Amino acid sequence: MDIEEDPPQNPAKRLKCSACYKQYKKKESLIEHMKASYHSVHHPRCGVCQKYCKSFESLREHLFGPLPKGLCSKIFSEQGCRLCLTLFDSPRSLGEHRVTCRLSSPGFVPLGIYTMPYIGSQIDHRDSSNEDHPGAVALDCEMAGGGSDGSLDLCVRVCLVDEDENLLYHAYVQPPIPVTNYRHDITGITEDDLRDARPLKEVKEKILQILYNGESISKVRLDGGKARLLVGHALAHDLDCLKMNYPDHMLRDTAMYRPLMKTNFVSHSLKYLTRTYLGYDIQLGTHDPYEDSISAMRLYKRMRGQNHQEKNCGTLTSSNNFVGMSDGWKSKELDNLTPDELFDMSKSDYKCWCLDLRPRLAA
Repeated sequence: MDIEEDPPQNPAKRLKCSACYKQYKKKESLIEHMKASYHSVHHPRCGVCQKYCKSFESLREHLFGPLPKGLCSKIFSEQGCRLCLTLFDSPRSLGEHRVTCRLSSPGFVPLGIYTMPYIGSQIDHRDSSNEDHPGAVALDCEMAGGGSDGSLDLCVRVCLVDEDENLLYHAYVQPPIPVTNYRHDITGITEDDLRDARPLKEVKEKILQILYNGESISKVRLDGGKARLLVGHALAHDLDCLKMNYPDHMLRDTAMYRPLMKTNFVSHSLKYLTRTYLGYDIQLGTHDPYEDSISAMRLYKRMRGQNHQEKNCGTLTSSNNFVGMSDGWKSKELDNLTPDELFDMSKSDYKCWCLDLRPRLAA
């Protein structure tokens, strides 16, 4: 007599996060993960498996790191751009894309004292006249050393460019205290370069004039309503050396932008970001603020140009961006939501630069 065996029992179905594909045995564990992860459609995404990653570095590791995802790595190696990490439908489309994606260095340009004529009326009418899209200016400073040991950073050179890479302003800067180390190997600056340098106060006023579209600072609303976005790398350091303040929400810092940071949220150098995302090298000899400011602007525009489809796109919510909890929903109500519904509720904890091209929401 044959004895009928019991069918093998299926293991408990695991719950998978719709964004990063992590799996959990319990619904409450998935909910806690969603509350802490701040997943959103603005995070970098694999074009093959559609997985969201917390940074571009995480996505690069997923695609071609030491232990890449096999199928994704294979498909991406044939049809993916290693600079912008976009996947194309064919190798031919990829080849056509690479022509425009890999940029060339702006090169070193010998610069004297330069100010664009009629700054108040000729700076980018297209952007400055549109309050929804205020336009952007990139800034870079070069620092010499001050103090008894030359370790104090002093701004001795500054450069500003617009979105079209036009030079708006360049000047050598006379710092408020004597320079004790010109750091010539890095800055290329000598004592002779600073003989006719502009006073720091004058340089600061000129920069603010450019950023506020030529209007008197006393007439400009402090909320940045008529100001331009300020782009740069490690902007807090540059502004501190310039003794200058600017609204935080108008800063676009490539060193602090979450998707461009390391997986542990430490900043990459501008040199690394330029080589990795734009395809050319900078700072091969002395640092050139013209080259660096253009590179920062190109990085900003590449990040801003991403097309993130979102049903209800707006500004960030409060510091707790998990909408379900901020609305006071009860735990049992969250338990009834599917992983997809939980993902739809999750909001990013940083402002994606793609929002700079979208109309501002009415207050």
